[in-house]
Amino acid sequence: MDIVKILVDEFQLKPFQVSNTIKLIDEGNTIPFIARYRKEQTGDLKDTVLRELSERLNYLNNLKDRQEEVIRLIEEQGKLTEDLKKEILNSETLQRVEDLYRPFRPKRRTRATIAKEKGLEGLANIILSQKVEKGQLEKEVNLYIDEEKGVNTKEEALNGAMDIIAEVISDNAKYRDIIRKIAYTKGTIQTEGIKKEEKSVYEMYYDYTQSIKSIPNHRILAINRGEKEKFLKVNLNFSDEEILSKLKSLIITNESAETKTYIESSIEDSYKRLIFPSVEREIRANLTERAEKEAINVFALNLKPLLMQPPIKGKVVMGIDPGFRTGCKVAVMDDTGKLLSYTTVYPTEPQNKIEETKKELKLLIEEYDVDIIAIGNGTASRETEMVVASMLREIKRNAFYIIVSEAGASVYSASEVGQEEFPDLDVSIRGAVSIGRRLQDPLAELVKIEPRHIGVGQYQHDLNQTKLDEALTGVVEDCVNTVGVDLNTASPSLLKYVAGISKKVAQSLIKYREENGKFKNRQELLKVKGLGAKTFTQCAGFLRIPGGSNPLDNTGVHPESYTIAEKILDKELNEEEIHKLSKELDVGELTLRDIVMELKKPGRDPRDEMPQPIFRTDVLEIEDLKKDMILTGTVRNVVDFGTFVDIGVKQDGLVHISHLSERYVRHPKEIVKVGDIVKVKILDVDKDRGRISLSMKDV
Repeated sequence: MDIVKILVDEFQLKPFQVSNTIKLIDEGNTIPFIARYRKEQTGDLKDTVLRELSERLNYLNNLKDRQEEVIRLIEEQGKLTEDLKKEILNSETLQRVEDLYRPFRPKRRTRATIAKEKGLEGLANIILSQKVEKGQLEKEVNLYIDEEKGVNTKEEALNGAMDIIAEVISDNAKYRDIIRKIAYTKGTIQTEGIKKEEKSVYEMYYDYTQSIKSIPNHRILAINRGEKEKFLKVNLNFSDEEILSKLKSLIITNESAETKTYIESSIEDSYKRLIFPSVEREIRANLTERAEKEAINVFALNLKPLLMQPPIKGKVVMGIDPGFRTGCKVAVMDDTGKLLSYTTVYPTEPQNKIEETKKELKLLIEEYDVDIIAIGNGTASRETEMVVASMLREIKRNAFYIIVSEAGASVYSASEVGQEEFPDLDVSIRGAVSIGRRLQDPLAELVKIEPRHIGVGQYQHDLNQTKLDEALTGVVEDCVNTVGVDLNTASPSLLKYVAGISKKVAQSLIKYREENGKFKNRQELLKVKGLGAKTFTQCAGFLRIPGGSNPLDNTGVHPESYTIAEKILDKELNEEEIHKLSKELDVGELTLRDIVMELKKPGRDPRDEMPQPIFRTDVLEIEDLKKDMILTGTVRNVVDFGTFVDIGVKQDGLVHISHLSERYVRHPKEIVKVGDIVKVKILDVDKDRGRISLSMKDV
């Protein structure tokens, strides 16, 4: 297997890009480091491409290992032929390798193995050969009747032989491949309701049929959940007649053979009893894997812009975690995120202490010069928003409010990280702190929460959690390393996502900082316990030291390039000069351009270029919405069938995929991403169901 060639063809890359990337990965370099500091070797491959390539490389390595193992296992049985070995080595998927290994795999006791124990394999071969002359079959069968082996009658002998034939057919890789292709191209998935009289979100699937090849990914996940929750019964329907006809045409080579009837019975039994259930499981698993992969990709695409939202710098923020019975938890943070004050107010049911709430919030705003109020979007959010909007109209200070996603705030509140940060604070107050801080610096706050709890995407709790965590952790790493981390203020939660830094090393960094004070330069990193030269190489360029002894330590310039950076420090370089200097200094042009960019804008935060959030001063009611009204909103989530947009009312509106653009859209991710500020037109408002239909066309 030529892995480099396969990856070159699949990713449409040049051979040097693939071979260099494989070498860099094999040497233990992290994806952020490769993407940022080894651009010449990779031909400037982006982090997302590098991660996809790394994932595919891992699959191909596993495939190669499995090919070698299967060849060894068959060879040990003395059954390996050159043709079979060639077929295994030419297999492009693990499924194909397993199909080829199936006839040789040790089996549990089956009807076929029991028949073999009774000595009926020879009879099975005679029947399958289709060479028995007319009138000779009965004589052959009689030779296999053996009471000592448990074969007492002709019927028992024939049935046992047919069990063996059925398993031989089932184990044939070629037949399975043909059946899969027919099933995928012509099969259907059918669902029916188990509790048809019961209202549920699965009602559209109570009587639903769609072809296997065209069913959308989000429907596969919805059906899987409905089946798991015992609302749906799911069946796959293949083109059985076509499959059986195809199998018979391939297996029966002598139409006049006396054994034809027995072979036909074996084919039908093999398909219905052995092949269909197995292929059905495979297809369900493959559909689920395909749907999960797409859902994970969408989740990752949504997570990145959410993490990369611009921080609200220099503002005092009040975070409110709304609630009914237990009240609304309020926390005030200064412009650095330090907790200044906290309290609980009760503006909602059942207390309805609206005036008392307004009075207390006004006092906090006045005392701490609060600029922005961040309100969580969960339970009682709408009711709290109305009170806050009313209160803001009654004060002179130019303050605003914004609705913030509180997904994961409760997880953070009860987490080890939350307890370490605020050991003496009530769990519920920690949630209000998190809501306020995630407005001030979304990245620094959201890294404290497991990515899958952040609440963008669809069906995240139904997905393969290991694969989801791997993908989302990769996104967080890329975001953290793109922005860079202040070494002297970063939390352990943030540091552990820096390239090369483990959770243990992150804790060592914090301990060193506590014992020795602020880091003065990057070289000091080498004094930290557990942080050796290899880790230093991976992480140093992503760790910033504002006000340190070396100004370059507050840039994205890697220490390995300081000598070059110092040589061009005071130079204004154009493209021609960069090309010339690249050769003189023996450094790649891509690296040189990055150094020049960093020197022009030291401490640059790439998040500043992202869309700013919309701040509000007044509340909008669903009753205020009218058809054809044009509004500005914020994209909150992107899913397979459209995008949800916050337009200032409690319920986000849905822009269906068909209303995203005048042109055909394969997936909403082509048009929008989380955090985008978009103009939308109201298409329809269903007040009873709380549904708002929007369009981005003609606005």
